[in-house]
Amino acid sequence: MGKTLAEKILGYKSPDARAGDIVVVDLDLVFIQDTTGPLVIRQFRESGFKTVARPQKVAAFLDHAAPSPSRELSNDHIFLRRFARETGCSIFRVGDGICHQIVAETFANPGDVIIGSDSHTVTAGALGAFATGMGSSDTAAALALGKTWFRLPESFLINLKGSFPKGVYAKDLILYLIGQIGADGATYQALEFGGEALAHISMSQRLTIANMAVEAGAKVGLLPSDAVTQDFLAAQGREKSYKALHPDTDADYARVMSLNLAQLEPMVAFPHTVDNVFPISEARGIKVQQVFIGTCTNGRLEDLAVVAGILHDKKTHPDTRLLIAPASRQVLIQAMESGYIQSLVKSGATILPPGCAACLGLHQGVLGDGEVCLSTANRNFKGRMGNPEAMIYLASPATAAASAANGEISDPRELVR
Repeated sequence: MGKTLAEKILGYKSPDARAGDIVVVDLDLVFIQDTTGPLVIRQFRESGFKTVARPQKVAAFLDHAAPSPSRELSNDHIFLRRFARETGCSIFRVGDGICHQIVAETFANPGDVIIGSDSHTVTAGALGAFATGMGSSDTAAALALGKTWFRLPESFLINLKGSFPKGVYAKDLILYLIGQIGADGATYQALEFGGEALAHISMSQRLTIANMAVEAGAKVGLLPSDAVTQDFLAAQGREKSYKALHPDTDADYARVMSLNLAQLEPMVAFPHTVDNVFPISEARGIKVQQVFIGTCTNGRLEDLAVVAGILHDKKTHPDTRLLIAPASRQVLIQAMESGYIQSLVKSGATILPPGCAACLGLHQGVLGDGEVCLSTANRNFKGRMGNPEAMIYLASPATAAASAANGEISDPRELVR
């Protein structure tokens, strides 16, 4: 019998591994970030470890509280920088961008196994990497040993056909899917995406899909490595890292679901759970005081291009503030070179430094009591953006841009170019 993507990737490290097996595998990358990293390092030291196994395969990121909004978090940054100097691992500075975006730009390759101390490590699955988040103790052990163990997950195949209609994007697809299967619908499964439609889905949108697999409970979100992957790696100067990676046609899946992209419409996740999803027609007219575009889900160049296109020659609504945080320094530079940043600033947007910004409610966009934010992030939990008395809706960058212009949740199909 053939193998799923999950079985193939972990099979490179542990031959003959099958779903349900316990495998021990060498890691291609272990990374930490500034909100969870300090705890990982303390666990590392309390366990008696002194050195990391492979410094060249370890990275630390200052991205969640960047720039730091408090003395305590500034001290955490000092702590992480000192650890990087002492161990020889890489460290990415304030303003470099979000760990998941930089991992995609710089590190992740087809067939890699990656862990990070952050649940959205799954983002790298868009490149055909088995990438998943882990807790502090497991990550600490992985730093020291250069390996970890998994129970190889069963796979849930999402077979995609057709193409996106105007004004509909990957964010709408993944929100629709999570709404259909529920927040625990793929618990500890590999959520694998396949089908004829993938040939026309860009890497930017694939990263959005993989990023939110964890919101359905999945251990990983995986897409095959194909011509789209090859082009992305070549654009990043890493063409030699490419290898084709597909599941076998006779692979055994725990569940198979088919989706026709042509039948999708813009979707919105209502407070306070990601699977509380409705079509745009049921959200239209909800007043928004803040629109936040960015995060590891939708802060890429393609996202900013869509937003700039919708807001071209328009102004944001006077009662709605628009915050935009590019996902990385590379994205910011490319957006400046393309004229998107200038256009967005003229429309009334506030540009934040590359990083997580308002997503987790530490700073740069904390909501007031009773305020509503439409966000392109991946989570809308109560209090997620710093205030349990506020409400968060999730949608695509196109929906967010249209809503910023109108001051209320709006259908982007009426404005998209």
